[in-house]
Amino acid sequence: MPLAMNKEVFITCAVTGSGSTQDRSPHVPRSPKDIADSAIAAAKAGAAIVHCHVRDPETGAPSRNLALYREVTDRIRDSDTDVVLNLTAGMGGDITFGGVENPMQLNDAGTDMIGASERVAHVAECLPEICTLDCGTMNFAEADYVMTNTPGMLVAMGQMMTDLGVKPEIEAFDTGHLWYAKQLVKDGVLDSPALVQLCMGVPWGAPDDLNTFMAMVNNVPDDWTFSAFSLGRNQMAYAAAAVLAGGNVRVGLEDNLWLDKGVLAENYQLVDRAATIVSNMGARVIGPQEVRSKLGLTKREPKP
Repeated sequence: MPLAMNKEVFITCAVTGSGSTQDRSPHVPRSPKDIADSAIAAAKAGAAIVHCHVRDPETGAPSRNLALYREVTDRIRDSDTDVVLNLTAGMGGDITFGGVENPMQLNDAGTDMIGASERVAHVAECLPEICTLDCGTMNFAEADYVMTNTPGMLVAMGQMMTDLGVKPEIEAFDTGHLWYAKQLVKDGVLDSPALVQLCMGVPWGAPDDLNTFMAMVNNVPDDWTFSAFSLGRNQMAYAAAAVLAGGNVRVGLEDNLWLDKGVLAENYQLVDRAATIVSNMGARVIGPQEVRSKLGLTKREPKP
């Protein structure tokens, strides 16, 4: 297909992530205050959307604690900086099997499987404009770990998000995830036009070569909105590639810890660099109000 560069680009900053990066950089925020402050700084640098996980403030370990989510979202909403809130709904689908000879002796330390309602509980509590929906099961790079999202679970979670009036951001780690996302729309579980994040270079999903990237792009319906990212050193290259392919940009410490070789980044620095790339390509970075209008989002206060 011919390239149709996007001239009105929004930037998402993935502020925290759910991996073990808290021990690899002092700039990965842990406490709700630190996460909110980092998100606000990213918004001031040009991010229209902030994508947030929460962590245990003491250990930095990924958490599903509702009070932590509520504190993060309240702090961001109470600030004088407007930004679209995007919360993860990816936690609670983790299985770590017991090894190749005893797979059903699950590793309790790495297994965190909960029901659909509990996986969406913080979304119902905080009512962000957007939350993520990982649209398939993924192996990642760990021997016995699987991120589990069955079709039944995705139907249940997707319907809950739709009923809450929170727009799902479909996280597509491979072409089959897009295939199923289109089925969810066809079945009326998700509204159309949908919002998609193309997750490139995440082991063992879609590799981040440009041929695979364009195969992903070509599987996104023309009336849907997509963003894309890649990991580590390819993060900024994919900021340019996404815009050139007609999409939007995601950067942040969830996907990349480095600003330059040997220089650890902060979220706002990654956003600032991405905004410079977008502007130098002749496109315009749009703000949160324009994103709400483009995506049909409603900014709401959380439940009292």
